Amino acid sequence: MSAAMLPRFWTVIPAAGIGSRMRSDRPKQYLQLAGKTVIEHTLACFLSHPQLQGLVVSLAGDDPYWSDLRCANDPRIQRANGGSERADSVLAGLHRLSELGARDEEWVLVHDAARPNLSRDDLDRLLAELVDDPIGGLLAVPARDTLKRAGGNGRVLKTIDRSVIWQAFTPQMFRLGALRDALAGALEAGAAVTDEASALEWAGHSPRLIEGRTDNLKITRPEDLQWLEQRWRS
Repeated sequence: MSAAMLPRFWTVIPAAGIGSRMRSDRPKQYLQLAGKTVIEHTLACFLSHPQLQGLVVSLAGDDPYWSDLRCANDPRIQRANGGSERADSVLAGLHRLSELGARDEEWVLVHDAARPNLSRDDLDRLLAELVDDPIGGLLAVPARDTLKRAGGNGRVLKTIDRSVIWQAFTPQMFRLGALRDALAGALEAGAAVTDEASALEWAGHSPRLIEGRTDNLKITRPEDLQWLEQRWRS
């Protein structure tokens, strides 16, 4: 599908987390990677896409780092006040999109702030595959390694059939209204919501899995940042 035929979309980047496992003096989205902060690399793939209608970054209310970035003044980027959990930050971003004129039937892509290696090919594939899907879906990769279920004592209970297991990535792409209602309902019910797809699952839907690249890495630990730095420099 040509770029002209891809759907126009909005983006929400939840970025209110502190990233405690990075053992750093600042949230991981503000760590340096190849001359820029992680979040600047993350935003670049969306800001360079001609189908982007607008983007909201959900930040902590006391975030002292965002305003120092050049992209903070980009007119295509708006800010929302994030919450204590990812779902709260995404929901705040969706409400901000509605204030900006986004309609319930329009597509929203939610992407991790600390996932800076999203390829343009993966983004275009997601848009092309889901443009006519009634639910939406997400980038993911099939499990490669043997998977074990552990007991409370740290010993293996059983080996899991990896052929039916996928690792969920982002972006995750859903209609604004459906995602907003699913997130709000799941939060009110106290359901466990670890990503946007799980909210749609809670609402009774089956999001579609779109296979993406395995190097769409989410920076979680110091070695993740080191790996990307080495890869980009090689």
